[in-house]
Amino acid sequence: MHRIPIYKPYLDHSEKELVNECLDSTWISSKGSFIDQFEQSTKEYTKAKYCTTTSSGTTALHLAMLALDIKKGDEVITTNFTYVASTNAILYTGAKPVFCEINDRDFNIDVESIERKITSKTKAILYTNVYGFLCNYDKLKHISSKYGVYLVEDAAESFGASYKNKMSGTMGDISTFSFFGNKTITTGEGGMVLCNHKKHYDKIIKLKNQGNSDRTYFHDILGYNYRMTNIQAAIGLAQLNKIEKIISLKRKIFDTYHKLLNNKVRFFKGLDMTQPSYWMIPIIFKDITQKKKVELELLKNNIETRPFFTPVDTLPFYKDSDCKKAKKIFELGLLLPSYPGLTHKDQLKICKIINSKI
Repeated sequence: MHRIPIYKPYLDHSEKELVNECLDSTWISSKGSFIDQFEQSTKEYTKAKYCTTTSSGTTALHLAMLALDIKKGDEVITTNFTYVASTNAILYTGAKPVFCEINDRDFNIDVESIERKITSKTKAILYTNVYGFLCNYDKLKHISSKYGVYLVEDAAESFGASYKNKMSGTMGDISTFSFFGNKTITTGEGGMVLCNHKKHYDKIIKLKNQGNSDRTYFHDILGYNYRMTNIQAAIGLAQLNKIEKIISLKRKIFDTYHKLLNNKVRFFKGLDMTQPSYWMIPIIFKDITQKKKVELELLKNNIETRPFFTPVDTLPFYKDSDCKKAKKIFELGLLLPSYPGLTHKDQLKICKIINSKI
């Protein structure tokens, strides 16, 4: 039976060509022209002031926290409805994540509830654009300015999305991307940090390079090996060169699902001033029984789905919070196949099965 995966990267001959060029150059580690080209092309695409590649989205987030001098005793306001890497980056520094409720529209952080969580210990707000749907940046920026706290954008899932024509990856004092194998564009493993201030950029460069100084092999601060390889950057550059096509295909996939299923299930609804990237296609059922029936039938037909992110505050090494909405939609939510190469025929099959069980 034909298998339909939840996701697979959108690859063609261009990745092979650039990787082979990289191999021929012999520059295969963390130096080489493709790193520079990938960073420069991303800056041009996003209009970011500064950016640098990293070994993963997780290390990008860790570097963001370190660049802002977030440490033990500090608090960072964030959402419990996100991938665990986001909040783990807070724990890495010794700071405390303070969870905020999510809204009922796109299920991102509820901006209206953030101010109630701010204390004298609050150092930053870390927000995630969940599944490629953008948060209300204007309101977030207003709150961060009002209270003098940093704004960090976890844009791991929203590469290519925009807010009032401002690109995701530029809506924070520091923003981060992930280029994992299932992301909108991929380098296999990899990430990126983008920022507005040179002092943050310089600190990030130093930290990701083992705390290197101007003196050869002299390291004057504790640093990390958080670098991307030239081979990974070659893949990333090939991916970035076709980003408009990838985003266009993903938007068509969302439109088809929405047209065929909108009367049966609930979809996330992006803010009017945003253009989501539709990284994943999340749907919400009316009850658990309905979800389980659909999930099982899709599995029988060799169609892969995934549950929503487990609310972070329910994991063993986090303290539970009073944020209940994420726990509710986690029980009712399902992610559908959403890779750019998904055919219309396969989408019709998926929707037919879902409709037959509701």
